Formats: sequence, structure tokens, C-alpha cells
Amino acid sequence: MRIPGGLRARLVLALAAIVAGALGTAYLIVIPPLEKQLVDARLDELEGQAVPLAEQLPEDTFLWNDAVEDFSVQANARVVVFDVLRAQPPALTVAADSRRQSSRDVAQDPTALRAAESGKVERGQVVDTSGGEHAEVAVPSDPDAVVLFRASLADSLATVRLVERRLLLATAFALLIALALGLTAAGMLVRRMQRLETAAERIASGDFGAPIVDHGDDEIGQLAVAFDRMRIQLAQLDTARKEFVANASHELRTPLFSLGGFLELLADEDLDEKTREEFLETMRSQVERLTKLSADLLDLSRVDAGQLRVEQEHVDLSLVVRTLVAEFGHVAAASDHVLEAELGEDVWCIADENRVVQIGRALAVNALVHTPPGTRVVVRAERRGSRARLEVEDDGPGIAPGQREAVFGRFYRVEGGKASGSGLGLAIARELARLMGGSVQLESTPGKTLFTLDLSAGERPGAEGLESMAFSRENT
Repeated sequence: MRIPGGLRARLVLALAAIVAGALGTAYLIVIPPLEKQLVDARLDELEGQAVPLAEQLPEDTFLWNDAVEDFSVQANARVVVFDVLRAQPPALTVAADSRRQSSRDVAQDPTALRAAESGKVERGQVVDTSGGEHAEVAVPSDPDAVVLFRASLADSLATVRLVERRLLLATAFALLIALALGLTAAGMLVRRMQRLETAAERIASGDFGAPIVDHGDDEIGQLAVAFDRMRIQLAQLDTARKEFVANASHELRTPLFSLGGFLELLADEDLDEKTREEFLETMRSQVERLTKLSADLLDLSRVDAGQLRVEQEHVDLSLVVRTLVAEFGHVAAASDHVLEAELGEDVWCIADENRVVQIGRALAVNALVHTPPGTRVVVRAERRGSRARLEVEDDGPGIAPGQREAVFGRFYRVEGGKASGSGLGLAIARELARLMGGSVQLESTPGKTLFTLDLSAGERPGAEGLESMAFSRENT
């Protein structure tokens, strides 16, 4: 069932229930035991007086009226003597009563009846027809008589009733205070929660500008701090998304505009064959650029969606190095770079071979494009303990400290560097390495830059494994 008023009403009711429960428990702990203790004390006192006085009851029944008067004064209690009628169960008749009025209220007194049946001293607490509470002690006097001593408990229980009234008053007062404080505290708490709710709705609508502030140091304050961290991260992600879309749009628009311009020029019938061939070659390079960019964007989207899968197989890093050097040899020669290979012995790793080659291409292209002519570029495979490493090292000018982490960003290009490619190669390389359980690391000083692909080392497979790998390569 929904409680009206929401969280505020729940908090107030909970606080009131706690206060009421605490005071109710205090009532049960204090009042009944105190009452029992006082009643027992009065019964003990009355019994101590009643037993010796009952033994003094005269045998002559004509003297009983005078005796009960005397007993009443000494015990400060009402005294009644019953004749016991031997029946099953026994019956009682009032023979003498110190009150000298109607004895109808004690005619069937339960304490006296119990004493008549048991033949022993009995005691109890009774409430008369007017609501008064009394302590009773019934003493068998001889086989045919029972003497009942009845004393009022009003004085004994007056203190209990006073404490009870004070406790009930305190309970009502405490509940009022609890309700007032609960409403105030709950109102403050709800307002803080409402501020967080408003902030969450603002963030959900895409507004990340206003900070989330709560000056409390409790759980709600901690929640506000967490919300603000979330706001900052979402703002950064939103900025990165917008930059990514803008950069991707720019990277796609440039070759598309170029292709459109060349198509218009090719429509001119006055072009000579040599110029036409140059245009076609430029257009082919732009198509290759678009193809590469679309493949990179597809890889990134799969990585972000968690849908990119990598194989776990034995990869010969020395073979990867030879493949890269052979593939980029003509590029290095054309740009006047010195491209060398350094091969370790049996450098195997556990990874996806195609993705390792893709990372190696990105590192090699980065070294060849962003270093001046005459730079020496070394592609190296080596093993260090349980790790296998593919390294690309160059003796170019190096990368400034403030840019070493930024080069792995999407669409990032080093300031002052040559604008080439989409700026996605290193970003994809790092993500692919992470998916294969490895990493791409960068060390750079003036005159030396080293990119390292670090992977888990593997052992050289047997003859059957090598045949299977060869067959797989032939079919791919």
C-alpha cells in the first residue's frame, strides 16, 4: 500500500514508531514489575499480620464480631470470618465482618474459597465492583472457619499510577517532538533529494554545465559527489562524441569533395591522357583513404560496442617483423628512411595474428610519416621472460612529454607534424592490444622514440601446429 506523502511521511512515521516503541518498551520494563513488587510487599506485610491474628480467633462464635473489630484495627484491613460448609466443593457463609455492612461483595471471595479447599494460607489481588484494588490473605482457622484479611492497595499503587501517568504524558510529548523534528529533518532531506533529482533530470536532458553541489558530509553528500563525477565524465564523453563526429565528418568530407572535383574535371573532354591518368591515380588514393577510414571507424565502433573479437593463437613475431619490413620497404625508400629488422630467436606470442600485423602497420606508418628523411627506423621482435614484444624504434626528434598520451587519442595529430591518415591508427592499436591481453607503450626522448606492443609470450608449436598455421595462412 502506498503511503501518502512519499519519503517525508515514511521518515516521520518511522521516527514516531521508533519513539513509541522505545517508550512502550520502557513502560513494559518499569510499570508491571514495579506494580508486582509493591503488591507482593503489601501481601507479605498483610500475611505477616494475618497468620498470628487468625490463630487468636475465639472458639466461641458469639465473640467473633468483637474479634474481627480488634483484628481490623491491628492489621489496618477489613477482616471477615467465614463458616465453611463441608460440601463438594466447599461453600462459605459470612459469620462476622468488621465492616458491619453488607457482606455481599465477599460472599464468594475466591481467595477464601481457595483457602477452604486447600486448608492452607492463600493470598491474592482482587478488584471490587467499584474498581478498587485490594490485597487479600485468607487463613484457615479451624476445620470450619476461614479468616479473610482484605487491605486496600490504593496507597501502595499510587506511586505506580503516578509514574504511569507521567510516562504516558512523556510518551505523548515525545511523539509530538518526534513528529515536529521528523517533519523538519525529513523536509530538509527530501529537499536535498529533490535537488539531486532535478540535477539528474538536467543531466539526462544533456545539460552538463551546472555542477551538483551538496554541502552535507553524509551519504547524500557522497551521492552528490558521485553524481558530479558522473556529470563531468558524461560531459567529457559528450565532448569527445561531438569531436569524434566532427572529425569523422571532416575526414570523410575531404576525400569526397576531392573525388567530386576530380569527377567534374574528368568530364571535361579537353583533358589529355597523361592528366587524366594523374587524376585517376589521385582518385584511387582517395578511395583507398576512404576505405581505410571506413575500416578504422568500423573497428572503433565494434570496440566501443564490445563486439570486436580477437583470436588466441600462436603468432611468430619474427615473421610479423619480416612481413612489415617487406611491406613498407618501398615506402621507406621513397621517403629516404632507413628501415631495418632485428629478429630474436623463437619470439612467439599468444594473440590474433591479423590484429598483431594491423598494430605493427600502425606503428611503422607512424614512424615513417612523422620523422624527417634520413631517419633510421627499426622493427624488432624480442622476448623478455614471459612477455613477447614487437617494437618500432626511430631516431627522430621525439615526442614532447605533454603529447605522449594524447597521440593515442582518436583523430589526434602531433602539432607541427605531417597531416597523414585519419589519426585513428594508434587509438585502434591500443584498443586491439588491450583486447588481446597486452598493451601498447611509448617511450620517447630527443633522438629516440620507441613504440612497444607487449603481449603474453607463447611457445613454438609442434610440427602439426605449424602445418595447421601454414594451411590457415594459405586459405586466408
